[in-house]
Amino acid sequence: MKVATFNVNSLRARLEIVVGWLRDNRPDMLAVQETKVQDPDFPGEAFDEIGYRYIFRGQKSYNGVALFSPNPIREVEFGFPDEPKDEPRLLRASVNGLTIVNTYVPQGFLPDSDKFRYKLEWFARLGAYFRSGFKPTDPLLWVGDLNVAPEPIDVYDPEALAGHVCFRPEVHEALQAVMAWGFTDLFRLHCSEPGQYSFWDYRAGNAFRQNLGWRLDHIMGTQTVSQRCRRCTIDKGPRGAVRPSDHTPVVAEFDI
Repeated sequence: MKVATFNVNSLRARLEIVVGWLRDNRPDMLAVQETKVQDPDFPGEAFDEIGYRYIFRGQKSYNGVALFSPNPIREVEFGFPDEPKDEPRLLRASVNGLTIVNTYVPQGFLPDSDKFRYKLEWFARLGAYFRSGFKPTDPLLWVGDLNVAPEPIDVYDPEALAGHVCFRPEVHEALQAVMAWGFTDLFRLHCSEPGQYSFWDYRAGNAFRQNLGWRLDHIMGTQTVSQRCRRCTIDKGPRGAVRPSDHTPVVAEFDI
């Protein structure tokens, strides 16, 4: 089984890239974030044509999550069970017996802001969501743009970037608190090399060419799934396309 996560930064703007990637790679599941499209305007016909089913929840100009699969998508839920549900940031579904939780974690804006406090609260709510709804022995993946680079190896300049809302002690602690329930970082399970990133800022000029990146997009698995993970890689191809997203897919393959 092949599972991928991709922050597309506007599905309609990146439609050709996403459809082409699905056609070429044929994953069993592709989790997408930042679709930035209202539900009535979701471009489903393009995915019908290549044999992919889909579920989604979005809003205009911001956020939005979706899941694509050639197989039946079951046990679908959007958002947290309590308010605010934040449906355009979280979906849960199962494909062929494997459950996936696709999240677009708030970025945080600035450290001394309500948005950053909301980010920390969001991680705390997510931890409670996993504890109340699942067991660490379940076949479960947590994927998405988590807006956290977990370790110094996951950013191009840890000294210069220290204190950023995606790379500071509070968010590292918040991420680890969720992971301690029973998740493994599948990319780092297979790769310990530096310079491996999934996001390169548009505003930084030649960031992609110079590999000035961040590893913000993740596939986390419970032990049941992690022990069956053959590989986990970052596909930089879509970031080099014409009018790309600022992120690129992370892909994991399993003996399932």
